[in-house]
Amino acid sequence: MNSALLDVSAQRRTVITVSIMMASIMQVLDTTIANVALPHIQGSLSTTQDQIAWVLTSYIVASAIMTPLAGWLAGRVGRKRVLLVSIAGFTLSSMLCGLAQSLPELVFARLLQGACGAAVVPMGQAVMLDINPPERQMRAMSIWSMAITIGPIAGPALGGWLTENYNWRWVFYINVPFGVLSFMGILGAMDETKIKRSQFDFLGFAALSLAVGALQITLDRGQLKDWFNSTEICIEAAVTVSALYLFIVHMLTTRKTRFLEPALFKDRNCMAGCVFVFTVGLILYSTLALLPPLLQGLMGYPVITTGLVTAPRGFGSLAAMLLIGRIAHRIDMRLIIGIGFGFAALSAWQMTRFNLQMDAGTVMWSGIAQGIGSGLVSVPLAGVAFATLSPSLRNEGAALFSLFRNLGSSVGISVVEALLTRNTEIVHASLVGHLTPYSAIVREQVPQGIANMRQLAVLNAQVTQQAAMVAYDDNFKLMMWLALAAIPAVLLLRRAMPSSELSDETTIAE
Repeated sequence: MNSALLDVSAQRRTVITVSIMMASIMQVLDTTIANVALPHIQGSLSTTQDQIAWVLTSYIVASAIMTPLAGWLAGRVGRKRVLLVSIAGFTLSSMLCGLAQSLPELVFARLLQGACGAAVVPMGQAVMLDINPPERQMRAMSIWSMAITIGPIAGPALGGWLTENYNWRWVFYINVPFGVLSFMGILGAMDETKIKRSQFDFLGFAALSLAVGALQITLDRGQLKDWFNSTEICIEAAVTVSALYLFIVHMLTTRKTRFLEPALFKDRNCMAGCVFVFTVGLILYSTLALLPPLLQGLMGYPVITTGLVTAPRGFGSLAAMLLIGRIAHRIDMRLIIGIGFGFAALSAWQMTRFNLQMDAGTVMWSGIAQGIGSGLVSVPLAGVAFATLSPSLRNEGAALFSLFRNLGSSVGISVVEALLTRNTEIVHASLVGHLTPYSAIVREQVPQGIANMRQLAVLNAQVTQQAAMVAYDDNFKLMMWLALAAIPAVLLLRRAMPSSELSDETTIAE
């Protein structure tokens, strides 16, 4: 373990923690904060729907490609240098996003923003583990998890408020003061880690980057291009599979330095943790992607109201994380993770009962339940996933952990959006099949007969609304079953002994 980082005073530890929190919140916030501003950006820059999607796609793809590289860079040039360059680059690119006068300028700035910010979250997690002694690590993970969980939840509300009260450029300018403060805190309080001279596995990095980048583009543009009915999507999917196959074969057969050490994949807790964080990203981000269009499109909520209704989710997460920090060393973490997935399933079940006549309280209570579940899963998972991993692999492990969370969110959002569109069409066709000129509802809504096209259009709009609501509920039901399926899988994790009984290099698993 990096003893230089462990031997820090309480004051320096506080400064580093606050700086890491600000940087992490700033980075994860930008995954969702720009979504609500897209219509305003589209109008300001005079772009099409297809073109404006690249504002989101460019950030996601750049971040996904650079995340695995963060671990190697931290070992090669030092974790402090990587964090400082990442935060400085992210802050500068945020300013460039706000100053952009055309779509190419904005997309380039978003590419730079995603590439620079990719290392912030995984390296922040590794730093939080290293500057805290074993008995404080679970509490440190609860603090770190607040940033990566609350950030995406607060993003749409903050983005909507800034866009409505100022303009869309402030969605990016808001990062600048926090980036400067975070940079100064890490520069002054954090020590550099030991540097290990290792060769760069260009082939491994290129293959993994190509696989991840192609997958992200496939997921992000699949719905827009009608998935595998599009030649573009077929090519991107083929590139994903081929590049991933090449990376796996290269990693297992090369005798030279590997981009990712196979020892990472031999650690059961690390791999199980990556699978679970993939599931958490899938459930949490899918729900966050579904709620704004449901509340604004079907329920007619304004952007600000949507943000306020979904905000209690963050309070639920905060309460759970504060609780975990107090009871972490008294209860088996696997039990807490299982209870967390139980709350996630309960929340999804509540959402399956959403309807067009529901009040805001129904949304808020389901959000609180999901927030509690997310907090109960994220905090112990961030600690347990690294409990049996060698500290020498912590940089690469943290990068892989973040990559799986990002992939989970991308896969989840793409799946639920595709299911929403198709299920809406299926349910609409089913409902329309029960409407004939002799149906009571048709005679009531269209009293002058089917020749009255205006009244027929109103009736069709009502049917479409009901079909969409059913499709939303079906997606929430899928999230419920995924959460329930994850509960017994918690047994795949090994239980580490209480931290006081662990040495720097030894963990005991049952």
